[in-house]
This record gives sequence, C-alpha cells and structure tokens, in this order.
Amino acid sequence: MSEENLPEPPPAPHQRRKRYSGKNPRRFEEKYKEHAGDAATIAKVLASGKTPVGTHRPIMVAEILEVLGPKPGDLAADCTLGYGGHAQEILAKILPGGKLLGLDVDPVELPKTEARLRVLGFGPDVLTAHRSNFAGLQQVLAASGMDGADVILADLGVSSMQLDDPARGFSVKHDGPLDMRMNPQRGQSAAALLEKIKPDALAALLAEYGDEPEAVQISTALAGKSFATTHTLAGGIRAALPHISREDCQLNTRRVFQALRIAVNDEFSALDAFLRNLSACLKPGGRVAVLTFHSGEDRRVKKSFESNLRNGIYSEIAREVIRPSAEEQRSNLRSASAKLRWARRADF
Repeated sequence: MSEENLPEPPPAPHQRRKRYSGKNPRRFEEKYKEHAGDAATIAKVLASGKTPVGTHRPIMVAEILEVLGPKPGDLAADCTLGYGGHAQEILAKILPGGKLLGLDVDPVELPKTEARLRVLGFGPDVLTAHRSNFAGLQQVLAASGMDGADVILADLGVSSMQLDDPARGFSVKHDGPLDMRMNPQRGQSAAALLEKIKPDALAALLAEYGDEPEAVQISTALAGKSFATTHTLAGGIRAALPHISREDCQLNTRRVFQALRIAVNDEFSALDAFLRNLSACLKPGGRVAVLTFHSGEDRRVKKSFESNLRNGIYSEIAREVIRPSAEEQRSNLRSASAKLRWARRADF
C-alpha cells in the first residue's frame, strides 16, 4: 500500500484542562485565567483589592511622580525595576531625550520585565536593564558612562511576582521550597540559614528584622532544625507558640518570614550601602524617592536624608513621611504598609 493510500491517523482525544476543586482556584498554578490574562477574571481580582498572579501593581505612582518631577531629557534610574510599573510611568515623562537605567537583582523576573517594556516601545536607546542590586547603582552609572542621575527611585518592597510564586518560597500563602532569595543563584536559602544558626543569633535576628515579641521562644524551637518548605516552617512556628491562638499566630508567622527574607538577602546592608553612595549618584538638583515597607528601612532612610540635609548635601527632604491614600489602600491591599520619603540634592 502506498503512502498516499494510508488511512488518516485518528485524531488525538480531547484533553480537558485539569479543573481546580471548589468555586475559586486556590493554588498558584491553577489560576490559569489570570496567567493567561483573561480580562474579566483580572478585573474581578483587581476589584477585590488583590493583585493578579504574575503581575505587580505599582504603589503611590502619582505621589512618586509629584516628588520626583521627571521631565523630558532627564536621566532616571529605577533601582528596583520589578514589574516595570513605576519605570513605565517615569519613561513617559522623560521622553523625548531622556533615558532610564533599570536595576533588578532577580534573574527570573528581570528578562520578563525588559521584554514587556520593549513591547511597549521602549527600545535600548531609552531603556537599559541591568542585573544588579540597588546598592550597585554607582557602578551601573559609571559603566554606562553617566556621572549622575536627575531622578532616582528605589522601591524596597518585595514584588507580587515573588510573593505569589510558591517556587520562590517568600510566602506562607502557598507551600513551596523554603528559599526566599531574590537571586536564587547566589547565597544561602532560608532553609539553610535555619539549619546553621544558633538560637541566640536567631532571636536577635527575629527581634531586629521582624519586631517579633516571641523571638526567644520561636528561635529555641527553630534554630538548628530542618524546614524544607514554607508550610513546615509555619507548622514549626505554630508548635512553638501553643499559648497563642491560630489567628494571632499568623502575625507571628508573617514577622518570622519577613525577618528571614531580610536576613537571607542581606537587605539592610544593601540599603546602607545604597544610602551611603546615593548623593554621589545624583546630579546637582537631582531628586530621589525611596519607598519602604519596614520600620527598619524607613528609619535608615530618614536618618540618612536628615544627615545629608544638615551637611548641606541635600537642599530639601520630606519633613513628614508620605503614605498611600485610603482609596489606594482599599484598592491595593499590599500598599498598606508603604512609606515614601524624598530628597533633593543641593545645586552644586
């Protein structure tokens, strides 16, 4: 029988998409409508004050644009590019003639964001992406042949893409490997840190980075132990606090996760380095805005700005912290803890 007379192969049987149990999807990977960009589903998620998976909603955009005042021709630096929401708005203000340097230490999300901004029409002549921690801004400027920036933004919050992805291990919301590294290719995971740390050191870490009132009791139960996943760690925290209700223990759990994330990524040391070199990264008259989500971050930014104001390096700083409006806090629940401070370098 010739090939021309061979019978047609039977069509492949239709494969139904695996359905999630219950009325709404719970697991990250089951939220296929959000992953696929279904407009109706995304609108419902946004209306509830939540963020669709795989995306990030920029916080205090109007306030940031007001204090930074970007204008055509400015050189801008977004030191924590994230999903690119702030960068997109700044780029619209500095064109024509302006350029933005986008920094992000996350090797998973940076290429996605660069591709997303390219599709929006921001080519290499106006936007360059650099895989670097915000503490490396001075080096990125020098490598780009720039002597300083007119506008600098640093949003120190964890991105929604990182929080929502179970594989990154940032949140107890979904079970996943206990990692928490912004750059999964460097450093030790949160699981490795817990296995090695001593109780006294862990107690100090939880108190300083998490403001955790039960630091001693929790550290005694966790230090030197093996916790492979986010849920096993959450279970260990609950077991360490039998006198606390399950609902109240959720606050302890969030504080412990926050403290471990800060420690794993050495976030305060990076912030100290960024603030130490910040004035040298600004052109005379340049403006900087820093968005923080932790009292330790805000305290460092405030003290640095006040010190440089006294020394005459900055001509103006925010006298009071700026917070999201009540409307933004209702529409974007993750904005609630945000604090914004700004400074302007003197004209010399």
